[in-house]
Amino acid sequence: MVSASTVRSLAKLRRSGAGGAFSHFRAPKGVLPYAPPISFSPSSSLTSASSSSGLQPSASSSETQGKSSRWSKWLLFLPGAITFGLGTWQIFRREEKIKMLDYRQKRLQMEPLKFSSASLSTEELDSLEFRKVVCKGVYDEKKSIFLGPRSRSISGVTENGYYLITPLMPVPSHPDSVSFPVIVNRGWVPRSWKDKFVEASQDNEQSSKPLPSPSQAVGTKSWWRFWSKKTDITEDHFPSVTPVEVIGVVRESEKPSIFVPANDPKSSQWFYVDVPGIAHACGLPENTIYIEDVNENISPSNPYPIPKDVNTLIRSSVMPGDHLNYTMTWYSLSAAVTFMAFKRLRQKNKRR
Repeated sequence: MVSASTVRSLAKLRRSGAGGAFSHFRAPKGVLPYAPPISFSPSSSLTSASSSSGLQPSASSSETQGKSSRWSKWLLFLPGAITFGLGTWQIFRREEKIKMLDYRQKRLQMEPLKFSSASLSTEELDSLEFRKVVCKGVYDEKKSIFLGPRSRSISGVTENGYYLITPLMPVPSHPDSVSFPVIVNRGWVPRSWKDKFVEASQDNEQSSKPLPSPSQAVGTKSWWRFWSKKTDITEDHFPSVTPVEVIGVVRESEKPSIFVPANDPKSSQWFYVDVPGIAHACGLPENTIYIEDVNENISPSNPYPIPKDVNTLIRSSVMPGDHLNYTMTWYSLSAAVTFMAFKRLRQKNKRR
């Protein structure tokens, strides 16, 4: 039987590397050959198993991550592209606004047209917006409409009021009178003026007496007072009515925003100009012409209604200068967010 010292010497030779020279050496009978201890680790076995069996899923996940990272890069530049497009759109809007205001100014500088019994065809009436016209007739005060509220700044003080809209009716047997009714926006009146006008109208209905016009010039009779008399008036009395001359600009219906309430003709509440609706409320055809009075000759003793300033017709809520400011704002914002996107990408590349 081999001694223990012999076994220990063989183990030392194997650990020192000399075992290669004695690889042909066989242990004596009854002595087990030396084998190094085997360490078993479950984690290492699982890792090796997953690495051998899961190569394909890890590759697909890396491809998915690569695609998502590419999409995320493009999304970083999306706000810059949108703001750049908005800035470019403002440039086109500015050019359109310049052309529109130039068109209005040229139309307003043209010679005023005269609405009389022998003037203007149907084709001419369809293309009259922003043309100055001269009309003669009498106001039908009973059918007046107050549109508003509308504010007006007077000497730095803002006062609420309304626009007074009244039909201008033809005067029979008068050569210069209009041959058809015209709706006239006579201008701005204060709220107190409207209240007095309404009270006077109610008193007139109760007493059945003619209501004097609070805005008519001295020596001018109102149309409704003229027709409220008995029907035994003959045509010989028509020339006694002095027509009112109105210098105005032809306009169309307004396009209200979503914040403006709808008109309520039944309760006589008008918030924006709806020409067909106003004409229907006045008992006139829906294609009645609507004009805005721009006559600057105002009587100091009777200042209301105050006609519109003709210069306001060649202005807009957003002028070309405003569009230019919007363009610079959008472009600046586009440059800022694009710079932030580049900076973000550089930080990601440095971390890698």
